Amino acid sequence: MTDFSSKAEATTRALRSVFDPTPLQRNAYLSNKYGADIWLKREDLSPVRSYKIRGAFNAMRKQTGQSHFACASAGNHAQGVAYMCREMGVEGTIFMPVTTPGQKIDKTRAFGGKHVTIRLVGDFFDDTLAAAQAYCTETGAHFLSPFDDADVIEGQASVAVEILSDLNTAPDMVILPVGGGGLAAGVTAYMTEQAPQNTLIYVEPEGGASLTAALQAGHPVALPRVDTFVDGAAVAQIGARTFDVLRDVPSDHVLRAPENRICVTIGEMLNVEGMVLEPAGALSLDVLDELAPKIAGKTIVCVTSGGNFDFERLPEVKERAMRHEGRKKYFVLRMPQRPGALKDFLGILGPSDDIARFEYLKKSARNFGSVLIGIEAAAPEDFARLSERMDALGFEHRDITNDTVLSEFLI
Repeated sequence: MTDFSSKAEATTRALRSVFDPTPLQRNAYLSNKYGADIWLKREDLSPVRSYKIRGAFNAMRKQTGQSHFACASAGNHAQGVAYMCREMGVEGTIFMPVTTPGQKIDKTRAFGGKHVTIRLVGDFFDDTLAAAQAYCTETGAHFLSPFDDADVIEGQASVAVEILSDLNTAPDMVILPVGGGGLAAGVTAYMTEQAPQNTLIYVEPEGGASLTAALQAGHPVALPRVDTFVDGAAVAQIGARTFDVLRDVPSDHVLRAPENRICVTIGEMLNVEGMVLEPAGALSLDVLDELAPKIAGKTIVCVTSGGNFDFERLPEVKERAMRHEGRKKYFVLRMPQRPGALKDFLGILGPSDDIARFEYLKKSARNFGSVLIGIEAAAPEDFARLSERMDALGFEHRDITNDTVLSEFLI
């Protein structure tokens, strides 16, 4: 057994003083749907509802004699650090962006209690990170990286240790989410040594594909723009240490999940299985459709990495899911400014068409006014028929659903 595997297994044993192994559960619904033996590694059921507690635990326990830790995070890493500060009885200073939702701030404070001080600094994470690192230089507090740290990687490898222990054999495939790469690197390092026949699939959000960019360049690179919707995995640049482990990953083993499609998966698991997953926690499940031919008849483990979902986001998730499925569209419509025009338009709607948004301002000295209208339909094909009826009655219209510029300002 290599030094890394030995350390990962020692970390896993040490973790038992904090919490039991997260469940590895066979999911009958997904197994039947894909004709495979699908198991879920439920990191969303850890004490902080994500795997981040593992890396925080290991990095903190390695700092013998250190009584003050600091980190920069707006989410799961902050909660893992806060929990471990209270567990170990040490001081923690957690820097969070000013824009962090109150729910996440309150949750972090609840986990850490009197052992944690929260500082809100900066509108952007880079400002928050710089403040945390400067604070550590000034005070001597130990900075805890969320992913790019050898001890953090070793801690996250405990996920793989538990998978092999619970299954008593190696699965055919493990599907992992990727953000900064801590979890992916830890699981990869352990599985490569202990179950080399196992196939590893990596999933990152389409709007934050930092591993794909690094593999193409041969080194970590900063993405010019990141879609932060999958906030638990949307990272502008993968870590240097984590990429050292992942640099030989075949490019066809890295899949990108569209943010709107992830919302469909979140809704499916909530409605069918009663599972509450955050966007990053749904990444490994979101790619099962495209992997279906490859996984039939095989044993698959999907790591559901987190369940810290703010239900205030549920309307946005529903909106994105419906747009991905083609069941909701937005149009800019030229409406004749005459009595009865609106009544004429309403008459062309189908029996299942539902107006979700309607904005109109009458303009003087003009024959037509502009209308922003959002419509929900029972099926995508309903919109083709609606468009034909609008054309027939002379209602000029433009579909702006996927127009990123217009939709950002108008929707």
